Amino acid sequence: MRLSIPAIVSNITVPLLGLCDTAISGHLGSELFLAAIAVGTTMLNVIFWLFGFLRMGTTGLTATAFGADDDSEISKVFIRSLLLGLLIGLVLVLLRQPLLSLMLRLIGAEPEVEHLVRRYFRICIWEAPSLLATMALSGWFVGMQSTFWPMVVAISVNVINIAASLLLVFGLGMGFDGVAVGTVSANWAGFVIALIAALRFMRGRTLFPPLRDIISGAGIGRFFSVNSNLFFRSFCIISVTLGVTAAGARLGAQTLAVNAVVMQFFTLFSFFMDGFSFSAEALTGKAYGAREAGMLSRYVKALLLWAAGVAAVFSCLYATGCGALTDILTDEEGVRTGVREMKTWIWLIPAVSVWAFIYDGFYIGITDTGKMLIATLSASVIFFCVAFSGDFVDGGFFGPLSNHMLWTAFISYLAMRGLILAFLWPREMRRRLTVRSQ
Repeated sequence: MRLSIPAIVSNITVPLLGLCDTAISGHLGSELFLAAIAVGTTMLNVIFWLFGFLRMGTTGLTATAFGADDDSEISKVFIRSLLLGLLIGLVLVLLRQPLLSLMLRLIGAEPEVEHLVRRYFRICIWEAPSLLATMALSGWFVGMQSTFWPMVVAISVNVINIAASLLLVFGLGMGFDGVAVGTVSANWAGFVIALIAALRFMRGRTLFPPLRDIISGAGIGRFFSVNSNLFFRSFCIISVTLGVTAAGARLGAQTLAVNAVVMQFFTLFSFFMDGFSFSAEALTGKAYGAREAGMLSRYVKALLLWAAGVAAVFSCLYATGCGALTDILTDEEGVRTGVREMKTWIWLIPAVSVWAFIYDGFYIGITDTGKMLIATLSASVIFFCVAFSGDFVDGGFFGPLSNHMLWTAFISYLAMRGLILAFLWPREMRRRLTVRSQ
């Protein structure tokens, strides 16, 4: 719980960045600013989500080195992840124009909105090096068995973002551009705070290993193998997320709105489960690095019990309070009715998705990201076969596309991820511990 609670708090603060930008844009005198923020943040999120391996891969590699009490490897993972985050961010800045053109072509915003999106994106892309480097530092902190500092950084970024954006937009009269500049400033400030905290955290340890060891030393192959698997896994997850939106759009604007509300139930649950997943990454990685099979088994059993308990609580809350939460999220009666019709899928979300969350944490901890890629890729294929089979087979394999069919596909995708990882886990854990003990 010492690891999980700060991680949950950090996750809950994540949407506040977008909420702040949205709230300020909503007072600039036109709905075009709101539309531009929605499109711009979606574009940036899709790009940055692809590099989520900077946090996850760093956590697993650091936790393993921490468990093995290998200060040298801890330092090398720290520097490699930090430099990789900064380098990828710099490349994104250099490629900002083709990236912007590609994303606008995919989304297809109206001309009035597109003009504002271009302004927002061209400013916000400068946050890429700081944001990706901070992701790497956050992963390193979790691997070092601390979720407190990532929480501090996340809260600091949000406070600075709100203050800077209000000052720039209304105090200095920068208007819409001030929203973007405020966000960039907050992320760079967050990076500086995270880096200072990391330097203090590493006091007494060798922080900067020789350059030769960083670029060609032991573990460099494993570093890139772990992270490349996570990169392609993120691509699969983003594809499914976009697939849900695309399929919903085919079914009409009201269905799209209904699904946006239903997805909030999934997002809310994910904030809590990610906290326990972070704990799983840190604790299983530490036990695996220390070659403590008994400790690893105890951590896994305890985390599975916690995960099952949290899922049961959320399923009960969703089964009994779905209507009340929906009424808070929207006052459109047609959307409320549509969401209530999806009640069965809503309370199934925690019960089905929990295993994908917690087993992801286990596999990240032991740095077996290859199995995660296999599970996610297989589950993604199932999703697209169920949801989009009508594009290739007259009438589809499972009947014509409907919203219930779409959520059948999404729930099947979540279930398959968890089932594959759970099925492979006992044998993989034994194999890994046997190899590591030799």
